[in-house]
Amino acid sequence: MSSPKTQGIDSRPPSDNHVILELIQYNEKDYAMLADVPVEEILNGLKPDQVNWINVDGLHDRHIIRKLGQHFKLHPLLINDILSDHQPKAEEFEEHLFFTLKMLYKIRNGKIEYEQISFVLGKDYLISFQEKEGDLFGGLRQRIKQSSGRVRARKADYLLYRLADIIVDNYYSILDEVGKQIEQIEEDVYRQPSDNEFQKIQRIKKELIYLRKALYPLRDALSKLAKDESGFIEQANMRYFSDVYDQIVHLIDSMDTYKDLTTSLMDIHINTMNTRMNEVMKVLTVISTIFMPLTFIVGIYGMNFEFMPEIHMHWAYPTVMLIMGAIVFGMISYFKYRKWF
Repeated sequence: MSSPKTQGIDSRPPSDNHVILELIQYNEKDYAMLADVPVEEILNGLKPDQVNWINVDGLHDRHIIRKLGQHFKLHPLLINDILSDHQPKAEEFEEHLFFTLKMLYKIRNGKIEYEQISFVLGKDYLISFQEKEGDLFGGLRQRIKQSSGRVRARKADYLLYRLADIIVDNYYSILDEVGKQIEQIEEDVYRQPSDNEFQKIQRIKKELIYLRKALYPLRDALSKLAKDESGFIEQANMRYFSDVYDQIVHLIDSMDTYKDLTTSLMDIHINTMNTRMNEVMKVLTVISTIFMPLTFIVGIYGMNFEFMPEIHMHWAYPTVMLIMGAIVFGMISYFKYRKWF
């Protein structure tokens, strides 16, 4: 048997030699589950009077993908989209509906951990194709098993909505993490800006660029699902997909706000660094300016003239020192009066 799926995030890489197949069948009265069984057993166990959720963990076994494709009459281009890293989209076929998007897990070391997940929706079945073992659907599996909530009383299109809603909800967690990073960087920039903060800002900009690539096509795909006229999504369930669409619009607005904040942070960081550099240059300039007349005076007495009147005076040296001290004091007082430092 396969390891049980949990509500927590499992981002383990897929096995190189094993694909896990899972079949969950249910209606309002009955529930059954098959896990880690051959694809032939999955296909032979389908029941047209129930919702059949087939989940595929791992896409490297072409035999399994081909068997599923033949049974459900999946178009070769659809299979190619499942096996390749594709941007989110929704596409209608004669006997099924195809929907693919990115499932985000968390941010680690400045990079978003994710995988592509694809769905094929039919009249009485839903197939989900995942690249890795482990997902975000453990809680939903448990509710289906315990017959809690609406899902057992609905058809496969409602199951697709619930899965998409869970994925999109986790987008909020990712975006919240980005917001926390921006707040921390903002504090660091105002307190003690450095090249480290600049690199963090650059990483966040990359994260937001990836989110932009994931969210904008997903908005269009969900808009297509919410207006589906193929009959695979019941009219009563379209409002649920519209709700997920509204969440994506809200996420895009938040993402654009964070994008503007990172741009502002970049400007603040550059301006702060320039201001610090100007302060350093100002101090160095003041020091150089103070020593210029002193160097001039010392240069005069460094000349090797025989008849220099002050050379034989008893108080000549302390007098020159006092004059030089008075010049330093006078220049510093003048600079402070002009607020040059």
